[in-house]
This record gives sequence, C-alpha cells and structure tokens, in this order.
Amino acid sequence: MKIIVLKFGGTSVGSLEKIIKVSKIIISYIKKKYKVIVVSSAMSGVTNELLSKTKKIARNFPNDEKDVILSTGEQISCALIAGKLKDFGYMSRSWLGWQLPIITKGDHSSSRIIKIKKNKILNYIKKGGIPIITGFQGVNNDFRITTLDRGGSDTSAILCAKFFKAEKCIIYTDVKGVYTTDPKLTTNAKKINKISYEEMLEMASLGSKVMQPASIQEARLNRIEIDVRSTFSKTAGTTITKKKNIFSNNTIRGISFTKNDAKLTLIGVKDKPGIAASIFKPLYENSINVDMVVQNVSAGGKETDLTFTIKLEDLKKTEKLVKNNIFLEYRKLIINKDVSKVSIVGVGMITTPGVTYRMFKALAKKRINIEVISTSEIKISVLIDKKNLKKSVEILHQEFKLNNSL
Repeated sequence: MKIIVLKFGGTSVGSLEKIIKVSKIIISYIKKKYKVIVVSSAMSGVTNELLSKTKKIARNFPNDEKDVILSTGEQISCALIAGKLKDFGYMSRSWLGWQLPIITKGDHSSSRIIKIKKNKILNYIKKGGIPIITGFQGVNNDFRITTLDRGGSDTSAILCAKFFKAEKCIIYTDVKGVYTTDPKLTTNAKKINKISYEEMLEMASLGSKVMQPASIQEARLNRIEIDVRSTFSKTAGTTITKKKNIFSNNTIRGISFTKNDAKLTLIGVKDKPGIAASIFKPLYENSINVDMVVQNVSAGGKETDLTFTIKLEDLKKTEKLVKNNIFLEYRKLIINKDVSKVSIVGVGMITTPGVTYRMFKALAKKRINIEVISTSEIKISVLIDKKNLKKSVEILHQEFKLNNSL
C-alpha cells in the first residue's frame, strides 16, 4: 500500500476557493494510485483570532481551555476539505486528534506527540477513504485536548508519515520551496532544489519561516523525506533529505536572519565561579531563551562584561529579572533593541577553510560592524545593526555565489 502524507498550511486553506484547489490536489494523488492521508492547519488568521478572544475574556486564561478553543480552527478547515471531496464524489471525512487518537505528553499549549493509533485510519484508507486529520493537536492521558507549539501541524504531518510508514511527506505552503534567503528581502534569492536535514534545521532555528525547527528535527530523527512546494504552482519544490543525497558545489546553502532580537550587556560584573549561571538561572526558570553569549574579562581579572541576546518580546521580563537578581553585582546594564542576527548555513563549511574570513571580510568592505559572533559546525551567526540587515544579506548572498540556481 503506497501511502503519502499531504499537509496543507493556513495560507493554502485560507479561503473557500483555496480549499477547492486543495481538494483537486488531493484527488490528483488518488489518481496516481496513492493512499492519501491529509493533515490540515487552520485557515490563515483563525488561530490568532481565537487566541485574541482568550486574551480579551481573561487576563490569565487557562491553557487547558485555551487548547480546546484553538483546536477548533483545524476542525473547520478539515471539515470543509472533507465536505468538498465528498462533493467531488470521493469517500472522505474529517478526523479529530482525539478520534484516532493522537496521544500527546507534556504541558497544555506545548505538548508533543508520543504515539498515533493507526487502526482506524488504516481500515478507512483500505476501504478507499481519504482521511483529513486535524494538525496541531492531540489528546493526553486525561483525555483532554492538547495542542502543540505554534506551527505544530508540520510536526503532526511528519509524525503521521512516521507512524503510517508513508513513502513521503509533502508540505504544501504559499511559497515554491526553500530559498537561499527570504525573497521578500532580496530579489536575488534562489530556490534550493535539495537541502539536508541539518542545514534546514539550522536555517529554521535561525529565522527561516518555511518550517518549524521541531518538525525538521522529527523528520531528521525518523529519516522522513520532505517535499516543500507551493499549493498555487506546479513547479517542483525543495526536497529535505539526508546529507548523502545532497550534491552541491556551494559551501554555503542559505542565509537566515532575525529581526526580533535584543542585546543586553552587563558592565563590570564581579568575576567569580558561578556568576554566569546565576545570571541565566532566572531566565531559564521563566522560559526565556538566551541565544548568543559573549564574556570579556578585564585586564585585572576581577570584573567581566557579559553580553547576551534574547527575543525582543522577552525584553521587559528579562530586564526585570536581571535588575531584581540579588546574587548579581554589576555597574551598568546596557540594552540595544536595534539589532538583527544574520547567519550563513552550509554543511560544506565543515571541510572548507576560510569561510569565516570571507564572511567577515565581505561585511567589513561595506563598513558593517559585527557586535557578537556565534558558531557551530555548519553555521556562523553575527549580530549587526538592524539598519544594515538588507545590505548584509545581499553582500553575503553575492560573496558565497548564492545568486546562481541551486
């Protein structure tokens, strides 16, 4: 039995006209003799609208009830798709997470899928049915509806591909695939034909919005090949696959960036064992993610300046935690909200010397100052002034010859 999982994002099901288009795409795979399992997101804008209602009615709306409300978005889109497929003469129905069930573990609003019961769906597709499964949700051991992190429908689809042993998972979205950088920022961006799990995971973590990092990690761990393509174009998309399947002359495969960063610098921190841990412990306890970290020790060795970056949305809470930290002694706190992070990504840099030099030289030529640096085996990230973001991306795109088709 040839099973394929098709996932449709919010922009793909954002209107009734688009749902008709989606239904026709599903039928095209049925005609190719596939057994199709569909996973759908909520219609674009619906989840945000539902979330705003919870904020308006109560300051601290409980997460378990929030999950019940947010899960209705996917129910609507799935029912509309199933209804249109029936109208076209096909056997179809919507399946809610708890009806399979999709079993989750963890806190409400950030649960993770641990198991998907297969029997009901397998019996249904053997009879010729097309199941339309709600993404982003499941049910816990207390039989309460749970939701995953935002963007969790990708993860739902990839884990459906895992548990149902699908040949492939195809993610339909509003872009033609994964690009070397955001085409909205520069017209030089090119679509990548194939990219490794590792490269895609770095790009997603560093700001690329095509897929969520958690879904890429699940695909990598379970070796599930993903195609990312447009609902509105017949052109081939991007295949996310194992490193050994990638053949590219490009050392760098893509450039990611973020615009929602804040930099905090603590001047004159008393330098002693455990001081860094005492700074970051309250942030950890409040679920604040620290990204880049730089520590400079004074010539005398008694004081240190410590710089770190966080998401801009966490700035107020972070500032308060730092100032109220009774274990922390420092002379001054400097905050900068006008920064952006730019990252180059590519498995080729593992075996290619000089990549760091080329990046820094290219930025220096355009008089772009680097404030903070962080690296891994396959990425280099720099923090720069936000006003230089577009210029930085374009010069690095040119430096690493990403203007050519990949």
